[in-house]
Amino acid sequence: MSPNYNNQIRLSLTIISTFLLSINYTVNAQNRNHQHLTSYVDPYIGAGGHGHVFVGASVPFGAVQLGPENFYKGWDWCSGYNYGDSVLIGFSHTHLSGTGIGDLSDILIMPYTGLVKTDKGEEKIPGSGYASHYSHKNEQVRPGYYAVKLDASGINVELTATERVGFHQYHFPAGKEAHIIIDLKEGINDRSTDTYIKQIDKYTIEGYRFSKGWAKNQWLFFAIKSSHPLPKFTVYDDKRLLKGNSGKGQAIKGLISFDNPPTTLQLKVGISPVSSVNALANINAEIPGWDFQKVVRAADAKWNKELSRISIETNNLTDKRIFYTALYHSMIDPALFNDHNGDYRGTDKKVYPHAAFNNYTVFSLWDTYRAENPLFDLIQPKRAGDIINTMLAIYQQQGKLPIWHLMGNETGTMVGISSMQVVAEAYLKGIKGFDVNKAYEAVKGTAMSDSLGMMYVKNLKPIPADKQSRSVSKALEYGVSDGSIALMAKRMGKTADYNYFKKRAENYKLYFDPSDQFFNGKLSDGSWAPDFNPLKSKNNLYAEGNAWQYLWLVPQDVPGLISLLGGDEPFNKKLDEFFQLKPIDEDGLADLTGLIGQYAHGDEPSHHIAYLYTYSGQQWKTAEKVRYIMKDFYLANPDGVIGNEDCGQMSAWYIFSSLGFYPVFPASETYVIGSPLFDKATINLDNGKKFTVEAVNNSTTNIYIQSMLLNGKNYKKTYIHHQDIINGGILKIVMGNKPNYNFGKLQANRPQ
Repeated sequence: MSPNYNNQIRLSLTIISTFLLSINYTVNAQNRNHQHLTSYVDPYIGAGGHGHVFVGASVPFGAVQLGPENFYKGWDWCSGYNYGDSVLIGFSHTHLSGTGIGDLSDILIMPYTGLVKTDKGEEKIPGSGYASHYSHKNEQVRPGYYAVKLDASGINVELTATERVGFHQYHFPAGKEAHIIIDLKEGINDRSTDTYIKQIDKYTIEGYRFSKGWAKNQWLFFAIKSSHPLPKFTVYDDKRLLKGNSGKGQAIKGLISFDNPPTTLQLKVGISPVSSVNALANINAEIPGWDFQKVVRAADAKWNKELSRISIETNNLTDKRIFYTALYHSMIDPALFNDHNGDYRGTDKKVYPHAAFNNYTVFSLWDTYRAENPLFDLIQPKRAGDIINTMLAIYQQQGKLPIWHLMGNETGTMVGISSMQVVAEAYLKGIKGFDVNKAYEAVKGTAMSDSLGMMYVKNLKPIPADKQSRSVSKALEYGVSDGSIALMAKRMGKTADYNYFKKRAENYKLYFDPSDQFFNGKLSDGSWAPDFNPLKSKNNLYAEGNAWQYLWLVPQDVPGLISLLGGDEPFNKKLDEFFQLKPIDEDGLADLTGLIGQYAHGDEPSHHIAYLYTYSGQQWKTAEKVRYIMKDFYLANPDGVIGNEDCGQMSAWYIFSSLGFYPVFPASETYVIGSPLFDKATINLDNGKKFTVEAVNNSTTNIYIQSMLLNGKNYKKTYIHHQDIINGGILKIVMGNKPNYNFGKLQANRPQ
């Protein structure tokens, strides 16, 4: 097998970056303390190519992601930064990580020297604005810390962060007039609609930035505290100088100027969804002093604490670096969207004071329901409970559970309403801290609505392709939700609801055309959608994929899908064809990267497919495929993530798969066995117990499972239950270089 992605691009990026990265790796290795898992994290992984990951300073799930900003040049700059770039326009306090749409990058601050400049200028004309060239050799990044030297001015910039405060430290060259611009006009792929800034006293500035982009009505307030008195503060409306020390308009900019700047200047920037008063309170609560290195150490400690939830043993340091970087990336989002005192602003723009839970934002649910949210249920149960409370609050405020929520806005991006299965799964897996009855009200209330094609689904009818775009993808995603709600209803003793939603979960059969054995669109008159081509990815039936990729999106009823395709043998034959069939759609989607035949690991609908062989008695093929994907599509390079990171989903797939199992249908409470990558991996559970996977005779060639023991007893099933993990124990897996064709062959041992 050979992946069908752009090898030339990956090779060129690797050649460019290898020498520069080797310097950083050598320095890190010399300083490495093996008690500190952060030393294995390389935030540059995924910062090139199509990974779109955030690069900068943050703490786990923090509201502040403080990092560098390039000129925005399209898709591969969705996070504000791309490793292949070399010009910075400043440092912003909010970022997305791995998304396919750009937004945020709020409250941009840039230090510079020389003449006053109030615009970033033009990238190809050095000196035309406050932008500056930089080099990776003068750049450092690690969890909780970022540093760079700005070539245009010689200023050395250091950044760190707490949950709601960004901490800047600038080292100015002697003898140069210095300026610091606070540019409220700038943002990624959005436009400012209302901005305000005011100097409160010698040390304090406050303001807000309202903007319209992917988040249609975003409000963000800020406060800034300086370590030194600010001798001169001027305000501009874009390029027009205003009178006084405050200003309000669509493109307000504040400028701090020093004739003789201090050798070192520090700025603490607090952000808030509620008010500038709360932003200042966040500063006072989270960084009361001025010890920059103390905050750096605290951020490092927070990351180490979260990374230590999983311990791995391997002699392959590259795999260890990839794993802990993936774990790091899985904990950037969702991001806090409240203040230190608990206040937050809801979807309805009302302020909810002193909430009893931590409110979150950045819910890329179409992506993350597959592995990222299940990972939180396993290793972040308290945070998972707060995420559910956030979703229930959103339900109360907007009338349905979130689809793709961003900074208090429902973007409505992608198909399905995947929060339904996230809420149901959390209940089924015993996540605490939320009202179960309100949770069921929310999932059922959302599922019984009439929006987004649901009026057809709830009446067990196909969504008409001539009335709803992406009708097949919507229906298949709703099927996953319905299967999850059915299990929740069953557990709660709601038998009638269980039977109803179980029937709804089989709606996928309405779209199955037996003549070609694919899911096709149905028109209002009951006929099939015309001009059907299972290889075509740009169409009105599917979301970011084609009929081949969506054929397998029935995780809630894989045995039913096997039956629909004619049984084990035809099912396996079709799967084999799927992984072997050469792509011929020359006008394909950019998202469809990491190809093995029609399999596209760069986009989420494919993520569970390699595990489906296990349901049809050929577990060894699952082992073969997942090992290949782990080794070829996850690399320790800037282009080492094969597609958009998607707020942690790409990383969560790797984390689960490298442990040796994957949640094909998360609400089922089972994980399907794949092929463990590490000699030993231990999940350190919140209940104080440990669950360990030991791979005996593991190697790059010994990828096939020969036998397994669970807590010392022979274990023949090809799946493991969530409760078995929560109870703690040891799963010992004996590996070999040849398939054991009998492992998992019997129907009784397959996932159900």
